[in-house]
Parts: sequence; structure tokens; C-alpha cells
Amino acid sequence: MPANPDHQPYFDANLARWDESVAIHAASQGYDLAGYLKGEKTLYAVEMDEVGDVAGKTLLHLQCHFGMDTLNWARLGATVTGIDFSPEAVARARQLAAEIGIGDARFLQSNIYDAHDALHEQFDVVYTGIGALNWLPDIRGWARVAAGFVKPGGFLYLYEGHPMLWSLDEDAASPPFQLRYPYFETQHPNEWDWDQTYTDGPKLKNTRGYEWNHGLGEIVTALIDQGLRLEFLHEHRSMAWQGLPSMEPVDGDVADGTHHQRRVGWQLPAGQRDMVPLMYSLKASRPS
Repeated sequence: MPANPDHQPYFDANLARWDESVAIHAASQGYDLAGYLKGEKTLYAVEMDEVGDVAGKTLLHLQCHFGMDTLNWARLGATVTGIDFSPEAVARARQLAAEIGIGDARFLQSNIYDAHDALHEQFDVVYTGIGALNWLPDIRGWARVAAGFVKPGGFLYLYEGHPMLWSLDEDAASPPFQLRYPYFETQHPNEWDWDQTYTDGPKLKNTRGYEWNHGLGEIVTALIDQGLRLEFLHEHRSMAWQGLPSMEPVDGDVADGTHHQRRVGWQLPAGQRDMVPLMYSLKASRPS
């Protein structure tokens, strides 16, 4: 766990919310588990392009939820391990692996900061996807854990919401964009009370959530300080859900605004697209 014990109540509240969310997400149209069982991909095209061929490689997915993305990498040829702090998510991930016949996939339950107590090896690829870092209070502690799992010659890949986006007022209908939340890491989290998850489904009983932002420089520097070499840092003008009210579907595609609508994308109107980065991706390697 992080050194600060004051964070424990935030972890407890978030864990209760995520445990409850697993069954909702597995049954939702947004996650489309029925389509996934038929072989549909959940990974974004940019992730697959930037990570490259994973056939024959070992891959660790940090904060893997109930394993759909993890097992997507397995379908692409990787030998996968997933870690999540939710026991409900880990149980569902193991069930999903059995359902699609991937017998060598492993799923372990651990808080991210304790992950090296649960797993004592290194990997060719360490992967983290959207909506992971915002649940963590200490980006330097995360970087120590994540980088420690990267074997010599391997790399870490991250695809996340841009901290500039996370700092904006999501209710503001038009520019000038309004800052509402901290851009940099803070001791105290952003607190919210919302009775739904980011996809369709019934209302939650555990409505409290706590999140932290981390500046792009803080994230990159934390990884470099752990001995990783930055290979690229890309900022993106489109994203998978309607993060701001003025966004419109990319190329006129029909989209419903749910987080996991991965066959379509959202972008700002033409006159606003160069104003705000929406996503970023980075690759950082450990020299052989």
C-alpha cells in the first residue's frame, strides 16, 4: 500500500464500487461480452499498432478489471497475466478465460502498490489501459512497481486519458474550456458521488469515488527515474467516449457515448481540435 495511511478509506470506497461494477459491466451492452465471446476485439487500433506483434511474448496487464483486454492480448499470441485489486474482477476474469479456452492466462488479486508481493517475475510487455492511473494517489510509487516488472529488453506501454482533459469541467458546453480539477498530483483526491458506472446498467449502491490526476511530466519523469528509456510520447485528438459536451463522432460514425464504444471515436469540433489533447500514449523500454 502507499505509505500514507490516510489513503486507505479512499481505496476501500473505490474497491467497493469496483467490486459492485463487475457484474454490471459483464452484463452491459457497452462491454458487449456476447460479441467478445464470438471473437470481437476490445483493444483500440492505436494500442495494437503501437505495441506491435505480441506473439510469443509475456505480457502483464496492470489494473486489468475482469480481463477482456488482457485476454485480447492472449488472442493475439501473448502469454498473459492480469492484476487487479478487485476480487470480484479477478474471479470473473478467470471465468472468462475458461469460457474462451485460454488456459494459461493468470489473474491475481492485489493492490497495485503491493503487486511485487503477489508476483515475482518480469515481462516482455507491461501494459496499462484507459482509466487506470486516475485511481492511484502516488504516481512515483506506481512507476516503481510498473517499471520493476519490465525485463531487460522489454517495455511498458500506456494508453490513457490526458491529464489536461481530466482537469477540465466536463459540463462546460463550449470553449473557452474551463479548468475545474487539479492538473498535478495532489494529496487529496477529487471526490464524487455518482450512482452509475460509465456504461449502461442498473444503479450502484456504492456511489462514492475518489480519483487523482497526474501531470504528464510527473508520469514521464517517474518512469525515467526508474531506469526506463522513453521511446515515444504521443498526444491524440480523438478518444473513445464523449468526454466533453461539444464532442462529435469521428467521421460521422454513430456512437452512443459509452466508454467502451471502441469501433467509433469522438473528437472536438473542427475549430477546437487543436486546443486540447484528449488522450496520450507512451512507450518506455528497459535497455538490454
